[in-house]
Amino acid sequence: MRERWGKSELFKGDMMVFQNEGLDSSLGQKNVNVGSPAKNVLRNRNFLLLWLGQCTSLIGDQFTMIALPWLVLLVTGDPLALGLVLAFEGVPRAVFMLFGGAVTDRFSQRTVMLISDILRFLLVAMLAAMVLTGSIQMWMLYAISLAFGIVSGFFLPASGSMVPRIVKSEELMVGNSIIQGTAQISVFIGPLLAGGLIALFANSSMALGGNSAAMVGVGAAFAFDALTYLISIVSLWLMKVSVPQASATGMTEILSSIREGINFVIGTPKILYMFLILSAVNFLFVGPFLVGIPTIANSRLIEGAAAFGIIMSAHGLGNLIGLIGSGVIKIKPQNIGLIASGVICVFGIGLAITGFMTSTWVCSGIVFVLGMFNGYLGIVIITMLQKNTPPDMMGRLMSLTIFASTGLVPISQALSGVLIKISLEGLFVTCGVLIFLTGVIAALSKEVKNFGLELQ
Repeated sequence: MRERWGKSELFKGDMMVFQNEGLDSSLGQKNVNVGSPAKNVLRNRNFLLLWLGQCTSLIGDQFTMIALPWLVLLVTGDPLALGLVLAFEGVPRAVFMLFGGAVTDRFSQRTVMLISDILRFLLVAMLAAMVLTGSIQMWMLYAISLAFGIVSGFFLPASGSMVPRIVKSEELMVGNSIIQGTAQISVFIGPLLAGGLIALFANSSMALGGNSAAMVGVGAAFAFDALTYLISIVSLWLMKVSVPQASATGMTEILSSIREGINFVIGTPKILYMFLILSAVNFLFVGPFLVGIPTIANSRLIEGAAAFGIIMSAHGLGNLIGLIGSGVIKIKPQNIGLIASGVICVFGIGLAITGFMTSTWVCSGIVFVLGMFNGYLGIVIITMLQKNTPPDMMGRLMSLTIFASTGLVPISQALSGVLIKISLEGLFVTCGVLIFLTGVIAALSKEVKNFGLELQ
């Protein structure tokens, strides 16, 4: 269950949201509530810049999301190598997210995001150049994935806590819906374009520097992603956000900050229980999904890279419809826990069936349904958590939330690469059954049943 903006994932406390006095930091004056909440949010210069820059960058991210697995399979043909590349990115991202959350709470989210985007631009541009010149080797992929994961560990908690920093409390739901909705449009469009681009080159006679046409398409996809980072950098540079006063930043203080966030979660049993469930579900779902889907596309589906793009795009479209539904279909807070449990069970069934797919369109239909459930629940839960989080804890709790969702994923990806060699279908069925059982256990849990009540 993933989302891409703070790429989604799922707090408590009495309400005190950043800059909640109606101050528009881009104008330095009181903001008058005129018109609909959506119009008010889009009149906010900082929000508009954030929205345009990050969603453009997200389209580019989808190109890399399709190109990277395809590159590994072209170079090695080995799903284990793919799992290891993803793990090399995921492990440092999970570890450094804890530091990233502490740093975000002590400095400007904008500054952290800006520096992160500059570094990620350099890494992706380097990767594009190596692929297009035919000099790419697997050790280079491992090294770039490792560096990218470290930088992303700082970016994700900063981006996840930025919207509450620049919009008012009563506009937070609308702001999140706009960001997440547009992001999911990007997730729908990006894989289609990326898969189509790689397939277009693969079916042509175009070659460059001794590369195959398919490799040229992969390099072009990385180059496009690098270009979108430049747009994001410019938009962040143009934002004007007040900088919180920085406190001591030694290692002892940072570790103490991380400890405070962890103690907050541990001291809130229902949130802790939800964190454990998120960790279990993501461990069982994301690895098979991210390693298994490109393997299925490469080995079974005649459309190849285009099939991979279509399937991932279907998941993005499902997320988009689910997000739209979150603004239309209201659920009572006391029902959130049981609905979450039901969604988990659906995820388990869907994953088990996916392992047997030999049709691009049937597989796309299944992941579309999974995305729809994920999109609906994600926006509701993340908004409730943000609205009930103290401002000085926002970055740390966002980092811990993302950590709960992604911390074990690198191990899941590496194991999936190993187990796929034994039985592709067996991996999907086993993980699907375990996810279903997790949903049943959650439904029977008092903590999960009362999750929404705790956050009212």
